Amino acid sequence: MRRFKAEEIPEIIEILKKDGVISVPTDTVYGVCSQVFSHQAEENLRNVKRRPLTKAFPVMCADLAQIQEIAEVNERAKKVIEGFMPGPITVILKRKDGVNLSQENLDTIAIRMATSNTLAKIIKGLGRPIFMTSANQSGEPTCTSLDEIEKSCPDLDGMVEGDVSFGEASTIVDCTKKELAILRPGPITMQDITGKLLK
Repeated sequence: MRRFKAEEIPEIIEILKKDGVISVPTDTVYGVCSQVFSHQAEENLRNVKRRPLTKAFPVMCADLAQIQEIAEVNERAKKVIEGFMPGPITVILKRKDGVNLSQENLDTIAIRMATSNTLAKIIKGLGRPIFMTSANQSGEPTCTSLDEIEKSCPDLDGMVEGDVSFGEASTIVDCTKKELAILRPGPITMQDITGKLLK
């Protein structure tokens, strides 16, 4: 399986444009990704992960403007995004009417922001967000090296070299309810979030 250097961005974008699935390092764990707005790309990603149809994929955007194109961002959510993104946090937001991410039956989207310049360049060069999920078979521990990824996900179309730092999955915060709620604890705590909102 080919391993790409971080600077080989045009080649990586071409794979994604053709509905391919690649592994990339994020700030938390190694991830696998495909382009959004393509049923075939989503299906390919599900096949790589053997992930059930009932579990939606998180979406990674390049910046706030791209998040606002696909999701409803109120003032509170904007404060969370501007306070902690890019970083080890996933926000649950309401999907904008008319936005079809191929997971069209969902009212909400789990969103992260690109955690490195490489990922931001890939997403901007692709011209659309990407589905991003941990590199592993569904229900199994997250892979911690490229060798593990290659063994666990042999159907990948390529892997991007690089290191991860936290080694812990991101905090998931639901911003769609009256009260913010942490759905999965991670590096960023509710105390961190409420402290930022009160400023």
